[in-house]
Amino acid sequence: MMKKLLSVLAASLFATQLFAAGVQVSVDSNDVILNGYDAVAYFTEGKPVKGTQEYTAVYDGAVYRFASKANRNRFQANPAAYAPAYGGFCAYGASLGKKFAVNGKAFEVVNGRLYVNKDEGVYKVWKKDIPGNVLKAEGHWITIEDVAAGDL
Repeated sequence: MMKKLLSVLAASLFATQLFAAGVQVSVDSNDVILNGYDAVAYFTEGKPVKGTQEYTAVYDGAVYRFASKANRNRFQANPAAYAPAYGGFCAYGASLGKKFAVNGKAFEVVNGRLYVNKDEGVYKVWKKDIPGNVLKAEGHWITIEDVAAGDL
């Protein structure tokens, strides 16, 4: 009886973690984040580089794709250093208290942190006041992090 109860509790906890991860990170229908772009390449190459299905890693419920084994290994050594701010949702959207999916092409690394935006047009608006927009996003993220995008 105790073994069965523990199994049910473990399954329930796992399901809860999956649900929370789905809310906190912006992924596609295959759980891929950043529209499949290599999170490490934003830092090392300064541009968006498409990852492949051959080199992947899972972090915070999201599947990350990488252009090379070296990039995947680098990510796995310290995923928090490369994971995008706001769970990969649009940084400008977060500054407005919203969650928008991103195309993976509009990004900026600021003080060692990756910020992605919905698209290049939104990025231009966000870039006009990066410090102010980050400050607003940080304030909103505390209250919207665990809220589904559709509920905002």
